[in-house]
Amino acid sequence: MSDTAKPLEISHDTANQLFVAKVDGYDCELEYRLQGKIMSITHTGVPSPVGGRGIAALLTKFAVETAEKQHWKIDPACAYADAWFKRNPEYSHLLAQGAART
Repeated sequence: MSDTAKPLEISHDTANQLFVAKVDGYDCELEYRLQGKIMSITHTGVPSPVGGRGIAALLTKFAVETAEKQHWKIDPACAYADAWFKRNPEYSHLLAQGAART
């Protein structure tokens, strides 16, 4: 069975402000900075050998859903997170004031 057929296991490293998934031995991650109740997504990284599988999207969705459960707002500071919010407007209510992109 390939990794794309089984659920992605994502861990939340709160101490380092990271969401991490290991895929085929590669660490895929989403980095954020929490200031008060604003989660600023600063970087998403998926190594090219495992790219193109939608891993960054799954990491971002997991982070966004975590923020929602914690009652945090989100600033999509990295280009990928910004694009993700544009493709998923149903989560726009979670954007921090002034973080909405055009």
